[in-house]
Amino acid sequence: MTARAAARPLGTVTRGTTNPNRLRRMDRWIAATHGAELRRAADPVAVDLGYGAAPWTAVELLQRLRTVAPRARVVGIEIEPARVAAALPYERAGLVFRHGGFEIPIPQRPLLVRAANVLRQYEEHEVAAVWERLCGRLAPADPATGSRGGLLVEGTCDEIGRRHVWIALGPEGPRTVTFATRLGSLGRPSDLAERLPKALIHRNVPGEPVHAFLRDFDRAWAAAAPYASYGARQRWIRAVRDLTADWPVLDGPARWRQGEVTVRWGALAPRG
Repeated sequence: MTARAAARPLGTVTRGTTNPNRLRRMDRWIAATHGAELRRAADPVAVDLGYGAAPWTAVELLQRLRTVAPRARVVGIEIEPARVAAALPYERAGLVFRHGGFEIPIPQRPLLVRAANVLRQYEEHEVAAVWERLCGRLAPADPATGSRGGLLVEGTCDEIGRRHVWIALGPEGPRTVTFATRLGSLGRPSDLAERLPKALIHRNVPGEPVHAFLRDFDRAWAAAAPYASYGARQRWIRAVRDLTADWPVLDGPARWRQGEVTVRWGALAPRG
């Protein structure tokens, strides 16, 4: 292998489409659930991996993380050199852009890697290897301080961020799956199926856990129809509360009110 080949970024170029505020739901969840880890770190570095043709999501990630961790820094990483060149004028204190891919070409081991709408173009069988590589770059857990280590958040959303599903992984592997939506636009919870990450989207078939979960969610949503007179938020909260009888929902009403629900990965992981 030549030195040039060895240095080539890992991955393929994405479509690059992006919009301001597209990742607000994911960012809001990260700030709420991972903010303490970022605050306690001496050098809290976050990576926006595959930010696309415009740098808006990296700029917004810095702003949102700094509301909970004022010392947070963000590195935007793109595999397409022209996109990096276009982003350089947006650099500022705490925000830089670098050319690279899944190897995460920075000296630090980041406390956060956000990879949104990056893996949809890959085959399902390729996802595990990408996860393993990215999780291997995360800051390690530290039992002495109680730190769980870095967090990889990988998921998919629609073009304006109304519907979003993401998987959170630590250094040890996948932890949770979060479904998030603008409730006013939701017909039924299974509408989110089209935004399942690559690891799950082809598993939304009878016999697979994620299919059963969305089926039960739709049933709970239908049963909660009387609460619609109080608004979509109250209907969602009631439906999620009913789900907790049969599914390991890990969050509570404070997150449900945001149009979110987080479930343990093991309950939705593909079979076979």
